[in-house]
Order: sequence, then structure tokens, then C-alpha cells
Amino acid sequence: MTQTTTSNLPAVVSRDEWLAARTELLAKEKEFTRLRDALSADRRRLPMVEITRDYVFEGPEGKVGLADLFHGRRQLVVGHFMFHPDWDAGCPGCTAGADEISDGFLKHLAARDTTFVYVSRAPLAKLEAYKAQKGWTFPWYSSHGSDFNYDFDVTLDPAVKPVVYNYRTAEEHAARGEAFEFEGTALERPGRSSFLRDGDSVFHTYSVYARGLESMGGAYYLLDETALGRQEDWEEPKGRSQAVRGANPEFAD
Repeated sequence: MTQTTTSNLPAVVSRDEWLAARTELLAKEKEFTRLRDALSADRRRLPMVEITRDYVFEGPEGKVGLADLFHGRRQLVVGHFMFHPDWDAGCPGCTAGADEISDGFLKHLAARDTTFVYVSRAPLAKLEAYKAQKGWTFPWYSSHGSDFNYDFDVTLDPAVKPVVYNYRTAEEHAARGEAFEFEGTALERPGRSSFLRDGDSVFHTYSVYARGLESMGGAYYLLDETALGRQEDWEEPKGRSQAVRGANPEFAD
């Protein structure tokens, strides 16, 4: 099927010219890989904080504590899935990321003594209904009635605590043109947090927010290798894609 293309596509060159350009880019990619490895090492050197609050979650097995979410493993990664108690469906962006969580993905993490679960503030009945609708199999727990989301800065409510998201205060976000509009209700935000269990003690080792969450969506990184990229309006070069899309892959044609 013939499709109309934009005028801002890559230049057409000979194979030798392409290979020269690709080799030049490879040097930058290798440097990026070395920098990423160094950053990951710095991440592993971060200190950790012991969790002393008794958080209560609800899952298929009933009410459980944070240590129970490890499912007997040494490490736990919690995906903070945006699902306000008043909503009837989960956040579209979080939904797009969750669609890529396969049984194989969970098994590979388990082989490294690591459990992945999602936690949301909506009641369990809503989570289970949405999970069944989507055909998902990963563990998903409700933190409804708990301070967990507030303490990890993924539910923002100035009536509960000063607003901090992605390690910036509300004032710092406002200075960047990212002010939050609350309109009388708490705001949900995405995030991911890592925990380590040592004996009977649980420690918080890392949390990441905003674009730091992209690593969970493998489709983004694969699209980064293509000529059209993610096809979003912030990307360079401009005008490469006819149909600029939002950041929710589930809405793709």
C-alpha cells in the first residue's frame, strides 16, 4: 500500500556514505553505553533508608504488609500505577506501560531474586476488574487508605504534605512552567520504587519518576532506533512524522 510521506525524511546516500555516518554514530553510542554503565554503578552506590512504617496493602490474598510484596525474594520493584479511587479506569500512559509486562519479563526478574508488582490507590475491586479487562497477570495491590502513595510522592495533595514530585517542590515546578492544578482533589503521578530486604528489615533504595520511567516501555526504546522515532511533537528533527502522536502508545492506529 502506497503512503504519502513527509519531505523531512533522511537524506538518500550511497551504502559507503551510510556506513561512514553509521560508524561515526557508533562511537557516540558506545560512549553512551559506558556512561550508562557508570550511572548504573552510581545508582547501586546510593545509600538506603530503612522502612519503619507499617504500610497495609490489599491483594488477592487479603491484607498484607510491604515485606509480603517481595513474595519471598530479596528485592522488590513497585510500579506506582496512576489509578485514583474515583476513577473507573487506569491512567492511559500507565496502561500502555503495563501492557508490556509479560510473564517472561516477571520470570527473568524472579531469576535474579527480584519481584515486580504494581500498587495503586484505587480499591482492589476496581484494580481487579481493570486487570481482568486487560488480560494482565502481574501482581497488583491496592494502597487504598494507606499513606504509601503520599510518602513516595506519587499522590500529591498539599492538604496531606508539601508537594514534591521528581525531587522538585511545587514552587520549583511552577518556575519551570509545570504548576500542578489540584482543584480540590489529590493528583496521581507515575513512579517506580525499589526496595531491598535484609532479614526482617526492608530498605528503600531508589525511586524514579517522569521520563525516567521510559525504561519499562521497551517499545519506546525500539522506536528510538527507527527513522520516524516515537513520532511525538518534542522530537528532533521536526516534521519527520505526518501524524504526531501523544505519549500513549495504546492510542496508536
